[in-house]
Amino acid sequence: MLNDYFYHATIRRTIAAFGSLFNNLKVIRTDSAGEVKNITRVPLSYGPRQKFLNRIEAEPDFTNPAVALKLPRMSFEITSLTYDAAAQTNKINRIRKGSISSGSQNVIYTCSPWKISIDLNILAKNQDDALQIVEQILPYFQPEYTITLKEIPSMGIKGDVPIVLTSVSFSDDYEGDYVTRRAIIYTLSFEMRARFYGPIQDKGVILTASVDMNLEGEDTFGFLEEVVAESPDSILIETGVDTTDDNEITP
Repeated sequence: MLNDYFYHATIRRTIAAFGSLFNNLKVIRTDSAGEVKNITRVPLSYGPRQKFLNRIEAEPDFTNPAVALKLPRMSFEITSLTYDAAAQTNKINRIRKGSISSGSQNVIYTCSPWKISIDLNILAKNQDDALQIVEQILPYFQPEYTITLKEIPSMGIKGDVPIVLTSVSFSDDYEGDYVTRRAIIYTLSFEMRARFYGPIQDKGVILTASVDMNLEGEDTFGFLEEVVAESPDSILIETGVDTTDDNEITP
């Protein structure tokens, strides 16, 4: 059963689509007169939150900005995968691609639905930067945002994937004196649907089908007609009589 290699990059494609939603957020800093002094694009990368906190703790002094981690920034990571029983479909359903004239089709069985939990972490050194980022995200999730994802490009399979914002939490990991680097963290938890497909199989196409139709009754039993379907455009019907008595059957 598990001896055929296949890889559709489902998780990789799903996570890349998720990250693309947040890769162009900006933070604007103004002076007391309201004039824009600086526009900063917020970096985004995949990785656990603790990885970046460790970087901050390793070089907490503001006097060495070349080594210290630049804030604000965002990171996201997968936290769990659970089976989505509510979205389960008939396991023997199949999707086909190919022409009947070629005599073969690519066949793939229906998907296995799963839910992927993803945490988006927003790290900033002051509250205003963090709030700017959060307010650029929340209006789009009420509580979900749906995207269209190419699930199996070779089969032309696309699907609408809802991304649901499930919770928002906040923490302030400030410790130490005034020169110690501060990390304000907003964690946005999302739930995203993913559909996993098995291997693509090359199957032949049935081009000819033959069906014998018989008549059965109290006094008669015999061949009534044969229906031969050679293609969707031509059907050949042959009729005849083969009874066990002298009664003639007219179809």
